[in-house]
Amino acid sequence: MSGLTITIFIGLHLLNHFYSIWGAVKHIEMMHVLRLFYRNLIVETVLLISVLVQIVSGFVLFRTNRKIATSNFEKLHIWTGLYLAIFLVIHLIAVFVGRFFLQLDTNFYFGVAGLNVFPFNLFFIPYYGLAIVSFFGHIASVHNKKMKRNISNLTPKQQAKIILILGFILTVSIFYGLTNHFNGVTIPKEYSILVGK
Repeated sequence: MSGLTITIFIGLHLLNHFYSIWGAVKHIEMMHVLRLFYRNLIVETVLLISVLVQIVSGFVLFRTNRKIATSNFEKLHIWTGLYLAIFLVIHLIAVFVGRFFLQLDTNFYFGVAGLNVFPFNLFFIPYYGLAIVSFFGHIASVHNKKMKRNISNLTPKQQAKIILILGFILTVSIFYGLTNHFNGVTIPKEYSILVGK
């Protein structure tokens, strides 16, 4: 249940980021609509508990399964799970520091400040890129493991590969939007603290 809860949230979160292709204003508009659903005490509590369960169980599963994984998808499952656990810890700390300590709206500009300023982008581009690809890699490996029959003449392994390809395409599309089509984004003054300005 915790995995499904996080998957739904991350799916909506990535959809919001994909919306940045149409600009920061559209991204923020969609974010405000989505926040009506998830930015309340009950849903945020459920999400945080789900994330905590996934992080703890992920580290335990990594320790027990990394030596017995044999197939490529089993290894993908283990290593993407580890990266996602580490990413979620860092990401949640950053968001809570932004919201409660820096008193910033953790919106589009909070997320892209590091992506659009050198040398911070040397860290943030692979950091976010690996997170998105790891999410789809994790989903693909779980799909490959759980699917028992073929759909549309495709084996579970072929379907998992399609999920991975879609993940790569979505990652490129999201970066296209979050970097304002690779021409850079103008970061508002209040967010310049995130990049030491």
